[in-house]
Amino acid sequence: MSTSKYAVVDLETTGHSPLNGDRIIQIAIVFIENNKITDTYMRYVHPQRPIPPFIHQLTSIGDEELKDAAPFEKIAEEVADLLTGCIFVAHNTDFDVSFLQKELVRCGMAKWHGKTIDTVELAKIMYPTLPGYRLQDIAESLNISLKQAHRADDDAEATALFLLKAIEKIKTLPKETLNRMHERSFAMKSDVSTLFYEALKHVRGKDTSSDYALFRGIPYLQSKPTTTSWPQPIEFPVDNMAKERVMQKIHPSYHVRESQAHLMDLTWQAFVEKKQIAVEIPTGVGKTIGYLVPALIRAYETKQPVVISTYTNHLVDTLAEEVQKLEKALQMTIPTTVVKGMANYISVGKFEELLHFNDEVYDDSITIMQLLVWLTETTTGDLDEVNVSGGGQLFIDRIRKRSMRVKKDERVADFYTHTLKNCQQSMVILTNHSMLVNDQQRYDPLFHSISGLVIDEAHQMNQAAIRTHQQVFSYTKWKYVMSQLNGLASCQLLFDIQDILKRFHFNHKTSTERLQYSFNEFMLAFDESMLILANSNSTNDNKSTTRTVKPLSKRLRTNEIFDKVLRKMNEYISVTENYAMPIQNLSNELTLHEQAALSEWFYWINEMKIKAGEWIELFLEQPNRSTTIWMEKDSRSLPGSLQIKKSPVNGSEVIRNFIDTFEGETGIVWTSGTLTAGQQDRFVLDQAGLPSSVPLYTFEAPANFYEGAHTLIVEDMPDIQQVSNDEYIEAVADALIQTAVAIEGRVFALFLSHDMLKKTYQTVLDSESLQEEYMLIAQGVSSGSRHKLLKTFKQQKKAVLFGTTSFWEGVDVPGEQLTAVVIVRLPFTSPEEPLFKARSEALVAEHKNAFTHLGLPEAILRFRQGFGRLIRSTDEQGFFIILDRRIDTKSYGQSFLQALPKSLVKKVSLEGLVNEIENCYNE
Repeated sequence: MSTSKYAVVDLETTGHSPLNGDRIIQIAIVFIENNKITDTYMRYVHPQRPIPPFIHQLTSIGDEELKDAAPFEKIAEEVADLLTGCIFVAHNTDFDVSFLQKELVRCGMAKWHGKTIDTVELAKIMYPTLPGYRLQDIAESLNISLKQAHRADDDAEATALFLLKAIEKIKTLPKETLNRMHERSFAMKSDVSTLFYEALKHVRGKDTSSDYALFRGIPYLQSKPTTTSWPQPIEFPVDNMAKERVMQKIHPSYHVRESQAHLMDLTWQAFVEKKQIAVEIPTGVGKTIGYLVPALIRAYETKQPVVISTYTNHLVDTLAEEVQKLEKALQMTIPTTVVKGMANYISVGKFEELLHFNDEVYDDSITIMQLLVWLTETTTGDLDEVNVSGGGQLFIDRIRKRSMRVKKDERVADFYTHTLKNCQQSMVILTNHSMLVNDQQRYDPLFHSISGLVIDEAHQMNQAAIRTHQQVFSYTKWKYVMSQLNGLASCQLLFDIQDILKRFHFNHKTSTERLQYSFNEFMLAFDESMLILANSNSTNDNKSTTRTVKPLSKRLRTNEIFDKVLRKMNEYISVTENYAMPIQNLSNELTLHEQAALSEWFYWINEMKIKAGEWIELFLEQPNRSTTIWMEKDSRSLPGSLQIKKSPVNGSEVIRNFIDTFEGETGIVWTSGTLTAGQQDRFVLDQAGLPSSVPLYTFEAPANFYEGAHTLIVEDMPDIQQVSNDEYIEAVADALIQTAVAIEGRVFALFLSHDMLKKTYQTVLDSESLQEEYMLIAQGVSSGSRHKLLKTFKQQKKAVLFGTTSFWEGVDVPGEQLTAVVIVRLPFTSPEEPLFKARSEALVAEHKNAFTHLGLPEAILRFRQGFGRLIRSTDEQGFFIILDRRIDTKSYGQSFLQALPKSLVKKVSLEGLVNEIENCYNE
């Protein structure tokens, strides 16, 4: 039993800096001994200054509540005495310990000294798959009571309950896992090592690995093969009454929706008749269930799986959650396999090798600890499950599975191979578009002998096919690869190989000199080529941005320096291979650390070979008419920002190649909420290369679904084509401020340009109009992924999110969490965007108008997707606010409005916009 006493502390303060006058307003301490809460302490504290409005809103603690509270000077000694001899626990000890230390010193007392445990750090280690590590996130995910967040007493209690839960979980880990984690725990920022030491004492002498398989001493949860026991075939519900009986198992109060019933019939018919159809289904119809039910019945009937593909891995995971809900509702097992690209899965062999290196930084160590825990839990090996830091992502990238070839002992622990085998026994296979279009390139295609294929988010298939076959040169990624095998005295890996050569008495001095000379020659050529690229196209037509996107000219591509780089690179690869050749056949005589170093050496040589192949394709092969190549760079960070991209002009040929394999063999349903673009109703299907014989069905949303949607055109905005960029940004910022105040936050502002987004965000910030009460979240400015930014937005009562392309679609913010979507500019693609330019030129060569056949329909699709963020159910109300006057002044403007679902459209002044919003709320 632990003899440690823990003091779990939480502070609420007026701000982050006691040196600038911020003070504690509430302190709470929860004491834990012998794995039980034994006592609590809470005091309100008078800050002797007003409570800032944001803090009052966050904590619900106001001046009235604190009027009789004592200042911290009166309780400082009491607090210090309580903490004496305790391990200080807090959710982010950097803040609580630091703030408390400064306050104690200010009161004339000594700093507190002792061990600390940061529960943020502990949560990351012990619960590596949590979506977030704020205390609210942890409490919600682990069913821990948190009555009111940002109240010290409630936060301290929730933190204490989490600590107890984490301690119990640590004790359940296999002894082998605990040993490895204890070794690395001393590299953590807080004293979590004490917890692992206590757990090791607890499990000493016990067999804790019986539930796990071992791979080279690493416990992992061995995935069990999927087995399918096919029941008697289920009949498809032909009439509406039968459909209602099935659907009421999923939704007890369900009544037949004609559109959804029709979708089920169309999907079933396509599967049975083995034909292709396309279906546009708006929000509110119940698209996913509408195709899942007939798909499942078809799989049961034929005893062959159905494949459902969507655009991103995140959407694939969302689909998997829908299937799980369906399983529960129908009270049946639906064997389902999620399959993603190979690199999404862990190579357990590579992971084990890297554990033998002793050059870990903090991010490496905490990521390794997360992975050790995760391996005892995961049944998939999908690295998307693990929530790691940005620095940890570099380590994750090193352990991704890169090849089907594995060592003999690794086969049993190869999650990707198990996933592929499970597909053969599944009823439902969920995948992404990239995996789908690449399937025919596999030696043994995965998606064969299937009973049906659903392509959801079908409007993204062309883009997915293009990106799958796109090649990218990134200066920073190349430099990272070179830094791993740089042939210089600073290379730790080189030291390791030299030590092995010395141990076996190989004379390596001459070969080391040759290695370093070859590396320097390669780097001189490479740096010269980067300088040429950085200085090319140095004139920027758009003076308002530092970013340049230009086609890579033929003159530049024929520069002999690119041949020289390849030659020097191949020479260096040859020298590195020869350098370690003397010890390559001595693996049986090498220590585990030496084996790992040798494996790592040849791993990076292989990466260099891959880079050499990329160099040939990007710089030495001449692009044909079906491909285009361009350069992207930012003048503020050269050569670091350099990227060269080579891409197919469109993906229709790639799509046709994989579709041809299914022709006449299985039914295919193409579906999306946005397949039509105004008068060009087959725009998406034409882009994907589908023949006109594929029928297109379009559905309308349920009656009154968009009754709460208000489309407002602000007619006194400046004309974007008549004023400077800065003047337009000032007007946009003003409109956003007034909209946010009228709605009290919950606003998406959708941009096309990162540059305009950042400048608008800064203008709003500088105005200080929203600073006190509103959370401003800007993509590319605020830290975090799209998913993290979206989660932050949802958690705030008053927030404005500034987003670009990725926020125009695939984002679901239900109910009152989102009240307004502001369209800053009509979403036309820039004519200078390389892919768009190449596609436009191809249309002109066919004597077609690039604007009407490409630019306008693309923009209308994106516009519809932006509108789709707003209303997700019949009882929602929202405002779709358009700031770009071209929708009213240009002839094509009506095409945008006509493409929207039927909703109220009004032209208003900026002042009228605020009045209209207030009137809607008062109705």
